[in-house]
Amino acid sequence: MVSKLVILIVGAFCCSTSVIFIKLSTEHPILLAAYRLLIASAALTPPFLRDLKRQGESYHFRKIRSSILPGVVLGLHFIAWNMGARMTLAANSTLIVNMVPVVMPFLLFALSGEGPNRREILGTVVAMSGVALLGSVDVHISRTTFLGDLVCFLSMVLFALYLALARKNRSGSNLWLYVVPLYYVAGIFCLIVGVFFQNPLKPYTMEDLLYIAGLGIVPTVVGHTILNYSMRKLRGQLVSIAILSQFIFAGIMGYVFLREIPHPVFYISSALLAGGGIVAVLPKKAGGT
Repeated sequence: MVSKLVILIVGAFCCSTSVIFIKLSTEHPILLAAYRLLIASAALTPPFLRDLKRQGESYHFRKIRSSILPGVVLGLHFIAWNMGARMTLAANSTLIVNMVPVVMPFLLFALSGEGPNRREILGTVVAMSGVALLGSVDVHISRTTFLGDLVCFLSMVLFALYLALARKNRSGSNLWLYVVPLYYVAGIFCLIVGVFFQNPLKPYTMEDLLYIAGLGIVPTVVGHTILNYSMRKLRGQLVSIAILSQFIFAGIMGYVFLREIPHPVFYISSALLAGGGIVAVLPKKAGGT
């Protein structure tokens, strides 16, 4: 259990680096989403082919069917997130994307019949109080940001659905045979959408190529793959709470790399989030529930 939790935190940290690569890159956000997914697909193709060979069976549409819907959902999440984050205030988008633990129980129950236990409910309340506290300081609701807030909310629901589908599909094919086709589907989907906004056949600077490669490897190959792995090995609501640690890591990296100084409330919120995670993973008392 402990080793799986450590792996999950590493995955959350890797996912949190995406905001740094996205902010440093000048590439169109939808094409950026496509490139990160296609790079991840290419990087993970060797273990995919290895496990496919071990199965000794022919590969056909039925084998990738479980990866298609999550792939489209992931692609839509990236598109909605990149668009919504530019249409509203940063504080608004951060708060909204961190509401995953609120909607996750409903999706998990609907897709796989899994409901949160008492510790997870209490942990969710504590962790979300930290998110709400941070939002109370910086979030501003107005007519000008409403549409962007709505798009970010859609993006958050899509992200939660993508993770819930990973939980539902955990008993199907192994990890590589599931996530690699998923990344290919999501990447091709984003690329098709992206060409309507910008021609990908253009010169790229070496600096931007490095940021694109970093986005594909660190938060996608490592981060998202670990999230899919964790949804197979740990309870879904626990994973959604742990994912909230991204805003702690992002705040620290924002200060180190972008000189963005966090609001003092950030530290209180981080403590509440960490406390919520601890509550959710505390062992049951003897005779308890």
